[in-house]
Amino acid sequence: MTTARLIPTAAGRSARAGRPDAPHPICPGTAKPKAELDHGADSFSPVQIVFAVPPRHEVLRRLPRLVVGLILCGVAFGLAVQADLGLDPWDVLHQGIADHIDMSIGNVSVLVGLVVLLGWIPLRERIGIGTVLNTIIIGLTMDLVMQVLPDADTAVLQWTMLVAGLVVAGPGIGLYIGARLGPGPRDGIMTGVARRGPSIRLVRTLIELAALTVGWLLGGTVGIGTILFAVTIGPNVQFWLERCDLGHPPGFDPDVDPQVDPDPTLAGV
Repeated sequence: MTTARLIPTAAGRSARAGRPDAPHPICPGTAKPKAELDHGADSFSPVQIVFAVPPRHEVLRRLPRLVVGLILCGVAFGLAVQADLGLDPWDVLHQGIADHIDMSIGNVSVLVGLVVLLGWIPLRERIGIGTVLNTIIIGLTMDLVMQVLPDADTAVLQWTMLVAGLVVAGPGIGLYIGARLGPGPRDGIMTGVARRGPSIRLVRTLIELAALTVGWLLGGTVGIGTILFAVTIGPNVQFWLERCDLGHPPGFDPDVDPQVDPDPTLAGV
């Protein structure tokens, strides 16, 4: 799972500076009234406060990349689970929970995502199409992949699956983030908390350490795969994101819509 950091655009900086000619967050190209500059998210309609949806043609242009990216993420995480050499922190938690209830790890991933999404309400994070699809597609794909993969009963097969999962995760996350149709539920919690004071690095570290610790105590797999994921995912995602990023859709407002981008601790910078 990736996280995000907040990077204001030039339009966002001009809006915060109070320039009357700053682009309107919902209707690009129109002037943004000063009253809206002063109120930020409060100037949105009730629907716009909850949901961040770009124009229809932008959704159609970006949606295929989003879906392909999320499917690749599901394939990558499914391979890592089947390799049984260690998982990323959130999947350690998902596996630990799945071991104690009659539910697959993929379904647990979906359930945890929905629960985490409830935390967006007090943080006033806006839900995007990518947020909803992230919650559903990755977990379901993981289950499908694990059903067709053979048991990793040799070290060679284990390492083949783990390496394949680490490799596939890069383009998957790069396509998903690059579509810029909304952060995943876990990303939104991190950016929402970080916008209220703590650094994104601190928030990400604390949340993922908590997920890792609870998952390990519940029996989730922590091992060499966990370490390799932490070390390689940043550079891998950065490489693909530079090639897959479509940029912000029209209507993006950095004051209320966090930019989804690998955290510096992941990106190795």
